[in-house]
Amino acid sequence: MAITSANQLELLQTAEAVAREKMIDPELVIEAMEESLARAAKSRYGMEMDIRVSIDRKTGKATFKRFRTVVAEDELENYQAEFTVEQAKEYMDDPQIGDTFEEEVPPVEMGRIAAQSAKQVILQKVREAERDRQYEEFKDRAGTIINGVVKREEYGNVIVDVGRGEGILRRNEKIGRESYRPNDRIRCYIKDVRREVRGPQIFLSRTDPQFMAELFKMEVPEIYDGIIEIKAVARDPGSRAKIAVISYDGSIDPVGACVGMRGSRVQAVVNELQGEKIDIIPWNEDAPTFLVNALQPAEVSKVVLDEEAERIEVVVPDEQLSLAIGRRGQNVRLASQLTGLDIDILTEAEESERRQKEFSERTQLFMETLDVDEFFAQLLVAEGFTSLEEVAYVEIDELLVIDGVDDDTANELQARARDKLEAANKKAMEHARELGVEDSLVAFEGLTPQMLEALGEDGVKTLEDFATCADWELSGGWTTVNGERVKDEGVLEKFDVSLEEAQNMVMTARIQLGWVDPADLESDEEETEDGETTAEAGV
Repeated sequence: MAITSANQLELLQTAEAVAREKMIDPELVIEAMEESLARAAKSRYGMEMDIRVSIDRKTGKATFKRFRTVVAEDELENYQAEFTVEQAKEYMDDPQIGDTFEEEVPPVEMGRIAAQSAKQVILQKVREAERDRQYEEFKDRAGTIINGVVKREEYGNVIVDVGRGEGILRRNEKIGRESYRPNDRIRCYIKDVRREVRGPQIFLSRTDPQFMAELFKMEVPEIYDGIIEIKAVARDPGSRAKIAVISYDGSIDPVGACVGMRGSRVQAVVNELQGEKIDIIPWNEDAPTFLVNALQPAEVSKVVLDEEAERIEVVVPDEQLSLAIGRRGQNVRLASQLTGLDIDILTEAEESERRQKEFSERTQLFMETLDVDEFFAQLLVAEGFTSLEEVAYVEIDELLVIDGVDDDTANELQARARDKLEAANKKAMEHARELGVEDSLVAFEGLTPQMLEALGEDGVKTLEDFATCADWELSGGWTTVNGERVKDEGVLEKFDVSLEEAQNMVMTARIQLGWVDPADLESDEEETEDGETTAEAGV
């Protein structure tokens, strides 16, 4: 096939038709044709030649040109596409290294093989352009809901026609035991869009918590308008879910707006989620209050929050325990996901038993260390004293409020407590010395003899050892392993050393050793403050 005037315009018409069919830029199709014609020309004139083809965008005329580059004599490798300065003088005036000489060559006759090769090049380029268009179209739609038609099912995975592409709904992203047949309509959440070798991959989901949030956004105009915000979502797909909402308009009830007239709005979401029961909960900045709401329909008697450990302890009436936990722990698990806190649930009887145990232990401690009878020790515990240090160093007025305690008794109690503490400190210091704790660490401010003893038992014996410790190694912390929070025991955790206190002590040790320059810390703090100020100004 020769490129003659009779079929020159057909090139443009073909390019237009293919571009229209595949919904891509006609320019990309013409470029693919140019490349395919150039490849055919190379197969005719020689693959080492640099032959390029340009198609006139108005007339469709294809021009074949051969290019040769001027190179240094010792760099000449490809005699078909390069030549030296001396050789170039036959074709060019004053040739310089790097110059390019171009000459037109006759159009080629395209045989069956060349035509087939050209067709493959064009199809490949069109496929690549189509994939790029699909990726560009869907990449910004991640996080939204899309309607599609089921094409087929492969090994439990559903292939969905989403218009200008195909999405995949994996087995683990389907609700319960959902099954679909070809041509069924389906609504899914676009979870992720990835560019891969075989083309853009659109991953769909019906179990993602955000799928439910997007459904509510479609059903509740106040959410779409931003008057109501969905703060958190937790789902056990196909069974039960909890959603926390807040209203920025005092006249609009967020829960009522999401439920709708006679439950019409929430029922529409429930129907889409195969009957999944949904608890709509008012969000609250106060974590304990929010948790009480999240554990509905169970009633909560008491909440104790440990912010540092991100754990919360909930006390419920004995008859409410099974309701609070839920079937197979579902209710408490969803509440934990919703609040982002680990939840321990106790009955009132269990909490009372624990408090009695703590009361007995503290009573026994005061009886043994202060040499007082059981009744007096119980009075101390009842007044809120929990340790020997509190008795020894509290203001004397706080002891005088106890029935039967006068100035002499209060002074005697504090003297006994201090003597006991001094004896314990002396014993701990002697043991720390035996363990090899050196003076550099003993002299460090903020470490008690008991702390030094604990550090020595852990192998921390010098100020250098202490300075190399991580803050969490001292104060303890939590690590997430396989989705579960695991406790890291700290060397000084039993002495109630917080993470911030541990950070300050370690940094002070490093400064004393000269490892860190305080001026550098000040400049870092100033940069941080400037950054925060700038960010606030931008807002």
